[in-house]
Amino acid sequence: MLTDFHPLDDWPRPPAALPHVRLRDPPSGARVTVAGLVLVRQRPGTAKGVVFVTLEDETGVANVVIWQKVFQRFRRAVVAGRLLRVTGRLQRDNEVVHVVAEVIEDISDLLDTLLAPDSDRRLAPAPARADEGP
Repeated sequence: MLTDFHPLDDWPRPPAALPHVRLRDPPSGARVTVAGLVLVRQRPGTAKGVVFVTLEDETGVANVVIWQKVFQRFRRAVVAGRLLRVTGRLQRDNEVVHVVAEVIEDISDLLDTLLAPDSDRRLAPAPARADEGP
């Protein structure tokens, strides 16, 4: 929850996730949680087993670095997940920001709730449009 974090160590903890647009706010080395749709998975042959994942939420993209040992622990989520929640350390090099993964969760089942009636959704319903009447 947003009230369950320590500003220098943890930015919103699960089940909450930091919107990608706010990844520049925490200091480098802070523990953060991000979530988003998987756009790209890359495992270059020259990267010695490191996997790179790009996640997208409604505010932008997050770059995730997954070291080989972490990949082995969470292989199924990394390979099959369509919607991931990743907790790890923020790494900043000038303007480039990465999350170095420690824990990876496949939360793809939340995608199924998008088609459910509003009363059954676990996600917040979309706000009403201004051109729609009450």
